[in-house]
Amino acid sequence: MRPLDRGRKVPPASGLAWLVGLMVVTALAGCSRLSFIKPDYTRNDFRRTAPELDIATDRRDKDSVAARLAVQQGQLALSRGDLDAARRAAELALDTNPDSAAAHTLRGVVAAREGEVDLAGDHYRRAVELAPHIGGMHNNYATWLCANGRADESLAWFERAIADRNYRTPAVALGNAGACAGQAGQDERAGRYLQAALEFDPENPVALAAMAEHEFRAGRAFHARAFSQRRLAVAPPNAAVLLLASQIEQKLGDKEAAAGYVQRLRAEFPDTSGSGTGDDGKR
Repeated sequence: MRPLDRGRKVPPASGLAWLVGLMVVTALAGCSRLSFIKPDYTRNDFRRTAPELDIATDRRDKDSVAARLAVQQGQLALSRGDLDAARRAAELALDTNPDSAAAHTLRGVVAAREGEVDLAGDHYRRAVELAPHIGGMHNNYATWLCANGRADESLAWFERAIADRNYRTPAVALGNAGACAGQAGQDERAGRYLQAALEFDPENPVALAAMAEHEFRAGRAFHARAFSQRRLAVAPPNAAVLLLASQIEQKLGDKEAAAGYVQRLRAEFPDTSGSGTGDDGKR
């Protein structure tokens, strides 16, 4: 087992957890750029954040190429839900090239899905160290920090991601930053991040969900409803999205609509606490 492969193991993310399936890279044979896959918003444990990774490298030596191919195999295994194969591929890539930021990210993804929280964080942090110029790396580590109760600390890392002028998906980091700023109690800052995210990508599910919550918290229920409806239209909802939708409708006095969201919450996420009513989430 590699030195990093020691970490606190905890149960996988629940409906209220923030850990998500991070985007990992796919190696392109004969090419110097690794492409990335969009977040899977259908995962039941998806809540707010949706980090990603895009790595560019010109290294074509034997070990680097072998590591990229192993990462590609691991990514394909991960897409099939085969965590054992994905883990083996990531470890092979790291054995071949310990300085592969993509391999560290893949290993972190697998560790997060297996509930090895500390191990995931170690790998995301190491990836940042190996590729400090890549905004997606900072986004990944910031997301991990936010998901593990360190929202205030995460914001500086999101700022580094946003500052990367070559970052091809700034809406991802901006949406994540907005959600985490809200979690940190910095509502004004959250609003700025989220508005910027939606200017880049009006259908960003993370930013839409966080903006709905931001507006609801501010007492602007009609605005919150608009963002909630937009969020429901762009991707399958998770429990938090449905619960917030029910609370918004309850606040606006539409008890029938609130009850409808509660019914969906009970049917689609029966194990989620707080699915009893549409107002405060308590029975």
